[in-house]
Amino acid sequence: MGYREIKLLKQSDKGTIYLVQEEAGEGRFVRKKLEGQHSVYSKLQSLSHPNLPKVYETALSEDFTIVVEEYIEGTPLGSTELSEKQFLCVVGELCGVLEYLHGRGIIHRDIKPSNLMMADDGHIRLIDFDAARMPKEEQEQDTHLLGTRGYAAPEQYGFAQTDERTDIYSLGITLERLLGEDFRRRRYRKILHKCSDLDPNKRYQSVREVREAFFRKKQKRIYGCAVVCILAVVSGMALYRADVFDGGSGENMELTVLQTPEDPHWDGDTGIMLWGNVPDVICCEL
Repeated sequence: MGYREIKLLKQSDKGTIYLVQEEAGEGRFVRKKLEGQHSVYSKLQSLSHPNLPKVYETALSEDFTIVVEEYIEGTPLGSTELSEKQFLCVVGELCGVLEYLHGRGIIHRDIKPSNLMMADDGHIRLIDFDAARMPKEEQEQDTHLLGTRGYAAPEQYGFAQTDERTDIYSLGITLERLLGEDFRRRRYRKILHKCSDLDPNKRYQSVREVREAFFRKKQKRIYGCAVVCILAVVSGMALYRADVFDGGSGENMELTVLQTPEDPHWDGDTGIMLWGNVPDVICCEL
Protein backbone atom coordinates (compact mmCIF):
# COMPACT_ATOMS: atom_id res chain seq x y z
CA MET A 1 0.00 0.00 0.00
CA GLY A 2 1.35 3.45 -0.93
CA TYR A 3 1.29 6.42 1.46
CA ARG A 4 2.04 10.11 1.27
CA GLU A 5 3.44 12.01 4.22
CA ILE A 6 1.14 14.61 5.80
CA LYS A 7 2.96 15.67 8.94
CA LEU A 8 6.13 14.87 10.88
CA LEU A 9 4.99 13.79 14.34
CA LYS A 10 8.34 13.01 15.96
CA GLN A 11 12.00 12.79 15.03
CA SER A 12 14.99 11.65 17.07
CA ASP A 13 18.17 9.65 16.75
CA LYS A 14 16.04 6.53 17.27
CA GLY A 15 13.83 7.15 14.22
CA THR A 16 11.10 9.22 12.60
CA ILE A 17 7.31 9.08 12.91
CA TYR A 18 4.96 10.52 10.29
CA LEU A 19 1.24 10.94 9.92
CA VAL A 20 0.53 9.50 6.47
CA GLN A 21 -2.43 9.01 4.17
CA GLU A 22 -3.20 6.32 1.64
CA GLU A 23 -2.32 7.30 -1.91
CA ALA A 24 -5.59 5.86 -3.19
CA GLY A 25 -7.83 6.64 -0.23
CA GLU A 26 -8.59 8.88 2.73
CA GLY A 27 -7.40 6.63 5.55
CA ARG A 28 -4.79 8.12 7.88
CA PHE A 29 -2.11 6.10 9.63
CA VAL A 30 1.07 6.45 11.67
CA ARG A 31 4.21 5.33 9.82
CA LYS A 32 7.37 4.72 11.85
CA LYS A 33 10.90 4.12 10.70
CA LEU A 34 12.87 2.97 13.75
CA GLU A 35 16.55 2.25 14.15
CA GLY A 36 17.30 -1.42 14.85
CA GLN A 37 15.02 -4.44 15.01
CA HIS A 38 11.74 -4.13 16.91
CA SER A 39 10.30 -7.59 16.56
CA VAL A 40 7.62 -6.82 19.16
CA TYR A 41 5.66 -4.97 16.43
CA SER A 42 5.43 -8.18 14.42
CA LYS A 43 3.90 -9.81 17.48
CA LEU A 44 1.50 -6.89 17.94
CA GLN A 45 0.37 -7.19 14.32
CA SER A 46 -1.17 -10.56 15.17
CA LEU A 47 -2.98 -9.23 18.25
CA SER A 48 -6.22 -7.33 18.67
CA HIS A 49 -7.40 -5.46 21.77
CA PRO A 50 -9.78 -2.47 22.10
CA ASN A 51 -7.19 -0.46 24.08
CA LEU A 52 -4.36 -0.97 21.58
CA PRO A 53 -3.79 0.71 18.21
CA LYS A 54 -4.05 -1.77 15.36
CA VAL A 55 -0.74 -2.58 13.64
CA TYR A 56 -1.32 -3.07 9.89
CA GLU A 57 2.16 -3.53 8.43
CA THR A 58 5.66 -4.35 9.68
CA ALA A 59 8.95 -4.74 7.84
CA LEU A 60 12.19 -5.67 9.63
CA SER A 61 15.76 -5.52 8.37
CA GLU A 62 19.12 -5.68 10.13
CA ASP A 63 19.27 -1.89 10.50
CA PHE A 64 15.71 -0.62 10.86
CA THR A 65 12.03 -1.45 11.34
CA ILE A 66 9.08 -0.01 9.40
CA VAL A 67 5.68 0.04 11.10
CA VAL A 68 2.30 1.25 9.85
CA GLU A 69 -0.34 1.45 12.57
CA GLU A 70 -3.70 3.00 13.41
CA TYR A 71 -3.78 6.75 13.94
CA ILE A 72 -5.57 7.54 17.21
CA GLU A 73 -7.62 10.74 17.29
CA GLY A 74 -7.57 11.97 20.86
CA THR A 75 -5.71 13.69 23.69
CA PRO A 76 -2.78 12.42 25.78
CA LEU A 77 -3.69 11.77 29.41
CA GLY A 78 -2.22 14.30 31.79
CA SER A 79 -3.27 17.26 29.67
CA THR A 80 -6.80 17.23 31.13
CA GLU A 81 -8.04 16.77 34.70
CA LEU A 82 -9.83 13.51 35.46
CA SER A 83 -12.74 13.03 37.82
CA GLU A 84 -12.49 10.10 40.22
CA LYS A 85 -14.91 8.12 38.07
CA GLN A 86 -12.80 8.80 34.95
CA PHE A 87 -9.64 7.93 36.88
CA LEU A 88 -11.05 4.56 37.90
CA CYS A 89 -12.11 3.89 34.30
CA VAL A 90 -8.53 4.56 33.23
CA VAL A 91 -7.25 2.20 35.95
CA GLY A 92 -9.58 -0.56 34.81
CA GLU A 93 -8.79 -0.23 31.11
CA LEU A 94 -5.04 0.16 31.61
CA CYS A 95 -4.86 -2.86 33.90
CA GLY A 96 -6.90 -4.83 31.39
CA VAL A 97 -4.66 -4.10 28.42
CA LEU A 98 -1.46 -4.68 30.42
CA GLU A 99 -2.77 -8.01 31.64
CA TYR A 100 -3.52 -8.90 28.02
CA LEU A 101 0.01 -7.94 26.89
CA HIS A 102 1.77 -9.66 29.78
CA GLY A 103 -0.18 -12.83 29.05
CA ARG A 104 1.39 -12.77 25.60
CA GLY A 105 4.93 -12.11 26.78
CA ILE A 106 5.11 -8.37 26.01
CA ILE A 107 6.47 -5.79 28.47
CA HIS A 108 5.76 -2.18 27.46
CA ARG A 109 8.56 -0.56 29.53
CA ASP A 110 7.47 3.02 28.82
CA ILE A 111 4.12 3.59 30.50
CA LYS A 112 3.55 7.30 31.11
CA PRO A 113 0.70 9.79 30.60
CA SER A 114 1.91 10.89 27.16
CA ASN A 115 1.72 7.26 25.95
CA LEU A 116 -1.90 6.98 27.03
CA MET A 117 -4.33 8.55 24.57
CA MET A 118 -7.90 9.33 25.51
CA ALA A 119 -9.50 8.56 22.15
CA ASP A 120 -12.59 10.30 20.80
CA ASP A 121 -14.67 7.25 21.74
CA GLY A 122 -13.96 7.92 25.43
CA HIS A 123 -11.60 4.96 25.93
CA ILE A 124 -7.82 4.91 26.32
CA ARG A 125 -5.24 3.55 23.89
CA LEU A 126 -1.79 2.46 25.05
CA ILE A 127 0.65 3.60 22.36
CA ASP A 128 4.39 3.68 21.57
CA PHE A 129 5.92 0.22 21.86
CA ASP A 130 9.36 1.39 20.73
CA ALA A 131 10.86 0.40 24.10
CA ALA A 132 8.81 -2.80 24.49
CA ARG A 133 10.44 -6.20 24.69
CA MET A 134 9.71 -9.85 25.23
CA PRO A 135 11.69 -11.22 28.24
CA LYS A 136 14.10 -14.13 27.81
CA GLU A 137 14.56 -16.59 30.67
CA GLU A 138 18.31 -17.00 30.15
CA GLN A 139 19.08 -13.27 30.52
CA GLU A 140 19.92 -11.58 33.83
CA GLN A 141 19.41 -8.05 32.49
CA ASP A 142 18.10 -6.32 29.37
CA THR A 143 20.30 -6.02 26.29
CA HIS A 144 19.13 -2.43 25.69
CA LEU A 145 18.44 -0.10 28.59
CA LEU A 146 15.42 1.97 27.59
CA GLY A 147 12.76 3.92 29.43
CA THR A 148 11.74 7.40 30.55
CA ARG A 149 13.46 9.02 33.54
CA GLY A 150 11.04 9.39 36.41
CA TYR A 151 8.85 6.52 35.18
CA ALA A 152 11.41 3.76 34.52
CA ALA A 153 11.86 1.11 37.20
CA PRO A 154 15.35 0.56 38.72
CA GLU A 155 15.80 -2.67 36.76
CA GLN A 156 15.60 -0.65 33.53
CA TYR A 157 18.95 0.86 34.50
CA GLY A 158 20.65 -2.52 34.36
CA PHE A 159 20.03 -3.94 37.84
CA ALA A 160 18.00 -6.88 36.55
CA GLN A 161 15.95 -8.08 33.58
CA THR A 162 12.64 -6.31 33.18
CA ASP A 163 9.39 -8.24 33.57
CA GLU A 164 5.72 -7.61 34.39
CA ARG A 165 6.68 -5.89 37.64
CA THR A 166 8.57 -3.26 35.63
CA ASP A 167 5.31 -2.13 34.03
CA ILE A 168 3.64 -2.21 37.46
CA TYR A 169 6.26 0.27 38.73
CA SER A 170 5.64 2.78 35.94
CA LEU A 171 1.88 2.11 36.21
CA GLY A 172 2.02 3.29 39.82
CA ILE A 173 4.02 6.42 38.95
CA THR A 174 1.70 7.22 36.04
CA LEU A 175 -1.47 6.88 38.11
CA GLU A 176 0.06 9.04 40.83
CA ARG A 177 0.77 11.75 38.25
CA LEU A 178 -2.79 11.53 36.94
CA LEU A 179 -4.15 12.06 40.45
CA GLY A 180 -2.00 15.18 40.77
CA GLU A 181 -2.42 17.24 43.91
CA ASP A 182 -5.24 14.97 45.09
CA PHE A 183 -2.79 12.10 45.52
CA ARG A 184 -1.97 12.84 49.17
CA ARG A 185 -5.54 12.71 50.38
CA ARG A 186 -6.70 9.86 48.17
CA ARG A 187 -7.25 6.39 49.58
CA TYR A 188 -5.23 4.99 46.68
CA ARG A 189 -1.90 6.20 48.04
CA LYS A 190 -1.01 2.90 49.73
CA ILE A 191 -1.74 0.95 46.54
CA LEU A 192 0.39 3.24 44.37
CA HIS A 193 3.28 3.17 46.85
CA LYS A 194 3.30 -0.62 46.67
CA CYS A 195 3.25 -0.50 42.86
CA SER A 196 6.34 1.71 42.78
CA ASP A 197 8.45 0.02 45.46
CA LEU A 198 12.12 0.00 44.46
CA ASP A 199 12.30 -3.74 45.20
CA PRO A 200 10.38 -5.71 42.52
CA ASN A 201 9.65 -8.47 45.06
CA LYS A 202 7.75 -6.01 47.25
CA ARG A 203 5.54 -4.73 44.46
CA TYR A 204 2.33 -6.36 43.30
CA GLN A 205 3.44 -9.39 41.35
CA SER A 206 0.80 -9.12 38.63
CA VAL A 207 -1.45 -6.46 37.14
CA ARG A 208 -4.45 -8.50 38.24
CA GLU A 209 -3.39 -7.93 41.86
CA VAL A 210 -3.24 -4.18 41.19
CA ARG A 211 -6.73 -4.15 39.71
CA GLU A 212 -8.12 -6.19 42.61
CA ALA A 213 -6.51 -3.80 45.12
CA PHE A 214 -8.22 -0.81 43.48
CA PHE A 215 -11.66 -2.33 43.17
CA ARG A 216 -11.84 -4.64 46.21
CA LYS A 217 -13.12 -1.91 48.54
CA LYS A 218 -15.73 -0.81 46.03
CA GLN A 219 -16.94 -4.38 45.63
CA LYS A 220 -17.20 -4.78 49.40
CA ARG A 221 -19.34 -1.65 49.61
CA ILE A 222 -21.59 -2.92 46.82
CA TYR A 223 -21.99 -6.37 48.36
CA GLY A 224 -22.59 -4.87 51.78
CA CYS A 225 -25.31 -2.66 50.36
CA ALA A 226 -26.82 -5.65 48.56
CA VAL A 227 -26.96 -7.64 51.81
CA VAL A 228 -28.67 -4.76 53.59
CA CYS A 229 -31.25 -4.48 50.81
CA ILE A 230 -31.94 -8.20 50.64
CA LEU A 231 -32.29 -8.46 54.43
CA ALA A 232 -34.69 -5.53 54.35
CA VAL A 233 -36.78 -7.26 51.69
CA VAL A 234 -36.78 -10.59 53.55
CA SER A 235 -37.72 -8.91 56.83
CA GLY A 236 -40.45 -6.99 55.07
CA MET A 237 -41.91 -10.19 53.62
CA ALA A 238 -41.80 -11.99 56.98
CA LEU A 239 -43.21 -9.15 59.08
CA TYR A 240 -45.15 -7.23 56.50
CA ARG A 241 -48.41 -7.40 58.40
CA ALA A 242 -49.43 -8.51 61.91
CA ASP A 243 -53.13 -9.19 62.49
CA VAL A 244 -55.71 -10.21 65.12
CA PHE A 245 -54.21 -10.10 68.59
CA ASP A 246 -56.26 -12.03 71.15
CA GLY A 247 -57.44 -9.38 73.58
CA GLY A 248 -54.26 -7.39 72.98
CA SER A 249 -52.23 -10.03 74.79
CA GLY A 250 -50.13 -10.88 71.79
CA GLU A 251 -51.30 -14.47 71.77
CA ASN A 252 -52.66 -16.28 68.72
CA MET A 253 -51.05 -13.65 66.47
CA GLU A 254 -51.69 -14.30 62.79
CA LEU A 255 -49.19 -13.12 60.16
CA THR A 256 -49.87 -12.34 56.52
CA VAL A 257 -46.71 -13.10 54.53
CA LEU A 258 -46.12 -11.71 51.06
CA GLN A 259 -45.68 -14.18 48.23
CA THR A 260 -42.26 -14.47 46.63
CA PRO A 261 -41.83 -11.51 44.26
CA GLU A 262 -41.96 -12.14 40.54
CA ASP A 263 -39.58 -11.04 37.79
CA PRO A 264 -36.28 -10.84 39.72
CA HIS A 265 -33.52 -8.99 37.87
CA TRP A 266 -30.13 -7.38 38.45
CA ASP A 267 -29.72 -3.61 38.50
CA GLY A 268 -26.90 -3.11 35.97
CA ASP A 269 -23.47 -3.92 37.42
CA THR A 270 -24.22 -2.83 40.99
CA GLY A 271 -24.83 -6.38 42.15
CA ILE A 272 -28.18 -5.52 43.79
CA MET A 273 -31.13 -7.77 43.02
CA LEU A 274 -34.43 -5.95 42.52
CA TRP A 275 -38.00 -7.08 41.99
CA GLY A 276 -40.74 -5.33 40.09
CA ASN A 277 -43.51 -5.77 42.69
CA VAL A 278 -41.71 -5.02 45.98
CA PRO A 279 -42.51 -1.79 47.89
CA ASP A 280 -39.80 0.88 47.89
CA VAL A 281 -36.72 -0.15 49.86
CA ILE A 282 -34.27 2.45 51.11
CA CYS A 283 -30.71 1.49 50.17
CA CYS A 284 -27.40 3.18 50.85
CA GLU A 285 -26.01 5.30 48.03
CA LEU A 286 -23.15 3.69 46.11
